[in-house]
Amino acid sequence: MNARPLSPLRHTWIALLVALATVVPSISHAQAPAPYPSKPIRMVVPLAAGSAVDNAARVLTQKMAEGLGQPIVVENIAGSSGLIGAERVARAAPDGYTMGGFNDSVLTMIPHIFPKMPWNALTDFAPLSLAATIEWGMVVRPESPLRSVADFIAAAKATPGKLNYSSGGNGSPQHIAMALLASKAQLQMQHVPYKGATPAAVAVASGEVDAAMQGLGTVTALIQSGKVRLLAVSTPKRLPQYPNVPTVDESGLPGYFFNSWFAMVMPAGTPKDIIDRLHGEMRRALADPPTREKLLGFGLTLRGSTPEELGTAIRAQFELYRSLIQEHGIKSE
Repeated sequence: MNARPLSPLRHTWIALLVALATVVPSISHAQAPAPYPSKPIRMVVPLAAGSAVDNAARVLTQKMAEGLGQPIVVENIAGSSGLIGAERVARAAPDGYTMGGFNDSVLTMIPHIFPKMPWNALTDFAPLSLAATIEWGMVVRPESPLRSVADFIAAAKATPGKLNYSSGGNGSPQHIAMALLASKAQLQMQHVPYKGATPAAVAVASGEVDAAMQGLGTVTALIQSGKVRLLAVSTPKRLPQYPNVPTVDESGLPGYFFNSWFAMVMPAGTPKDIIDRLHGEMRRALADPPTREKLLGFGLTLRGSTPEELGTAIRAQFELYRSLIQEHGIKSE
């Protein structure tokens, strides 16, 4: 029996079925998005290598990378008190592959010092977590005749403008810390800015400058090797790791206190699930005993926070330093 010719309508349906037969397999074999993270993550530290923040960032990210299954590569981009490196983070794609390891000055001090900011500290970053606070102290070269903060204050008053101090740049935490000391003790001193906290610390050890206020994580190795001498710590109480070193408060300047903190941020707009993943790995890293031991060895006080708590701290410190910087007339050079 002869088959009946296909009608135009049946021709159309057969053509559609053939087309679907070729499309459906391609859909079923389409690759799903790779799980995060699927490649190395970059952490920008806008400070010189060897600073307290840099040291802490390297230890923490190494542990975080174990849980993430991808390396976290720390990149130091120093200059302009952190302004340049922070811009790299602010302008990065919010895809979870760029992080910022910042000290508090980047987010709360330098926005009040530079007249034209290329980014907004309160809107261009997504808080991840506070990692640690960094305790501070005044250091001098080992052969310095200054044996205490009282000696330092007396020498500065006897020769106004002669004593000098180093910092990691204009408006850096080292600058702010000494400006605060100068204000409280009514001193006139010379400020010598360097490109980062580490070069500023080395300047003390080499005798280029008379003194500096430094995060203890930056100068621990110099203290232990005898290349600088710790005159006093800027904490309310003496530190367990330096029980014989007095506080600035008890050794010549009552009421003086200064510390800083290290936090991790992401570009604004980073998806919440990525922030939650990274936050969870950071919490696990901070709870890891060997990691904690290394961080404590840098003179850090370990903290940890939720992203929301860090956001609140940033806003509070932002307003605090706005007033302090305006009061002392600190401006970019």
